[in-house]
Amino acid sequence: MSRYEDKEAAVRRLLDTPHPPVPRDLALRAAERGARLRHHARRVRRVLWALGAVAVLAFVVWASMTHPWEVPPAETTPPLEGL
Repeated sequence: MSRYEDKEAAVRRLLDTPHPPVPRDLALRAAERGARLRHHARRVRRVLWALGAVAVLAFVVWASMTHPWEVPPAETTPPLEGL
């Protein structure tokens, strides 16, 4: 027997055994859990969007107050030559 045939025989043995009983409310519990996970993911997404908006707003306020695109004034004057 090849390795593939061994695996196939093992799967067939597993499928031939009686199936375990499934709780009657399994689908309901799975749906409730999925809804909770979906709501949690939605909350996390909203918080991340809010944090991103606050970060953008903070950057805009900082940039409008400090003007980082302007060249800072020179602290020393160039030497006077030729006078």
